[in-house]
Amino acid sequence: MALRLDGKVAVITGACSGIGLATLELFIEQGARVLAADVQVEAGQALAERFPGVLHFVRCDVTQAPQIQHAIDAGAAQFGGLDILFSNAGAGGSLAGVENWDAEGWDATHALLLRSVVAGASFAVPHMKRRGGGAIINTSSVSALQAGYAPLAYSVAKAGVLHFTRLAAAELSAHRIRINAIVPGFIATSIFGGIMNLGPEEAGKLAQQIAERSGTANPIGRSGRPRDIAEAALFLASDAAGFVTGTHLTVDGGITIGPRHSWDPQSPGPLTDALGLSPEQLRALRQQRTAG
Repeated sequence: MALRLDGKVAVITGACSGIGLATLELFIEQGARVLAADVQVEAGQALAERFPGVLHFVRCDVTQAPQIQHAIDAGAAQFGGLDILFSNAGAGGSLAGVENWDAEGWDATHALLLRSVVAGASFAVPHMKRRGGGAIINTSSVSALQAGYAPLAYSVAKAGVLHFTRLAAAELSAHRIRINAIVPGFIATSIFGGIMNLGPEEAGKLAQQIAERSGTANPIGRSGRPRDIAEAALFLASDAAGFVTGTHLTVDGGITIGPRHSWDPQSPGPLTDALGLSPEQLRALRQQRTAG
């Protein structure tokens, strides 16, 4: 069977853990050579030893635009070009809401989650034009679609990623560069530990606990895994998505289908709340009506 990314060169930011790591492993499995960009130096060096010849690691803080450019240029120089960019690095960012908003936290969060995405695409374009095209993938979030999933600054930045993806697709289509976004749902990664200021080891343990306990958080009935997002990234990076640009792929286990009561019969909804009934009482009334 032909490898789906055979001969392709990819740069992945946030590549040493979570979604980035799962995507890196899958891309290499499918024939790609990968520049792994991350701030986790020890983990990056371990990856370079694990995948000799097909992976090159560069330390990269994506809040610093020159470091993004260095990583992208290094990937192209190391492997002879650039075909794929997966702008994935991120963290929870500022926890402030509207009432306690602070400029410093807002700016830092947007530098990490939105400005880095724009910068990465900009720096990738010259390399992709030389290849006759390419694919850019950006990580957004279900928090870009609805309230209630993440803090204010994070959610607005991720919504910006979606709109930037559409605008960039319009501009870059003339160069045969496709750009799309992935909208992950509740995926068990170390990002939750980062929000709680846990170290890497503790954050990893928390991610495992989330994976074991979050199966009821969505209609699919299991926790989201980094590999689920990696599979979506593989599709968007591959020729199978050659007619797909300027859109997003939601990979959320169905959590954005509707309110919980729409898919969980045990959950109260607006009607039960308004009538002061429990879900069980409402079902009993419906059964009486049917029987009558």
